[in-house]
Amino acid sequence: MPSAPVADIHAHVLLPELGDYVARADPSGFAAHQDLERRRHGEASLQNSATMIRQRWPQLTDPERRLADMDTAGVEVQVVSPSPSHYYYFADQALAMEVAPRTNMAIRTLVDRAPQRLHGFGLVPLQHPGLMVGALEHAVVECGLLGVEIGSFAPSPEAGAGTVELSDARLEPFWARAEELGAIVFLHPFGCSLDERLDHFYLSNTVSQPAENAVALSHLIFAGVLDRHPELKLLAAHGGGYLPTTLGRSDHAWKVRSEAHGCADPPSSYIKRIWFDSLLHSPTELRALVAAAGADHVLLGSDYPFDMGSDDPVADVRDAGLSATDEDNILRHNAAALGLRVHARRE
Repeated sequence: MPSAPVADIHAHVLLPELGDYVARADPSGFAAHQDLERRRHGEASLQNSATMIRQRWPQLTDPERRLADMDTAGVEVQVVSPSPSHYYYFADQALAMEVAPRTNMAIRTLVDRAPQRLHGFGLVPLQHPGLMVGALEHAVVECGLLGVEIGSFAPSPEAGAGTVELSDARLEPFWARAEELGAIVFLHPFGCSLDERLDHFYLSNTVSQPAENAVALSHLIFAGVLDRHPELKLLAAHGGGYLPTTLGRSDHAWKVRSEAHGCADPPSSYIKRIWFDSLLHSPTELRALVAAAGADHVLLGSDYPFDMGSDDPVADVRDAGLSATDEDNILRHNAAALGLRVHARRE
């Protein structure tokens, strides 16, 4: 009888032509962004990352290699999102209005190579809240993608205006439209505002990714975004980072501090309204995430094909020692519950 396929909801593609286009369109902005990356990561990490990208270039760019690797890993369906290096949040409005649709169409072209096995997320320009609804509609309505990928914050294009956080009131139309469309919003941090403090030991990834997830999700929770948009399909990469299993302090602040009482219920109660991938690199931490969020809100994620991902994500889930039902939900059924239009596998 038909069985839901094993579905990986966290995988990436590199779009070299998009990077070349942005570099030509805004050479000074692109160069400044590269300088920021050097400050944030440090030379050693940048060199190692460059080597890793060269070695994994076929996985990042060749659909046939992607499908072969999926077969090896026992993954039947994959949701592909752009490498977060393609956010280009430094882009002005004119360039941002080109980057988002170009990205969305490139992802559509990729998934059309194997429509029974590949689905996609597009991009929206977080640095320009007023453009996000249009970009979302282009990705979901025009290109038929499942949703969009966003970072944890973006620099404001206005001088001295700080950052655009996910609690920014200007994002309300975006959250409302995403909820209305049933679009998935995939939260995937890229970069960290701690900058040079994390430029050694690859802390720019090992610490910043879970920290940025925690900060961004906290902005959404404390600002009441999930109260106003209870049907919003929010999916957090890397198991939601530090937040899902360390909410005691947030709950206490909600009780005793008026400025932390912007949400209707204790912050920990919102974890079961958010979806998370399984990419935690630890059976103990995956079990803790399942205990906090529920096995019905965790999905298989690999971060394919980067070195900080997993080459055997199915085995990682099985190593957590969950019940057969919970394991099956994470590997197969939760993807359909979230709204992924996955195809049944015949046995």
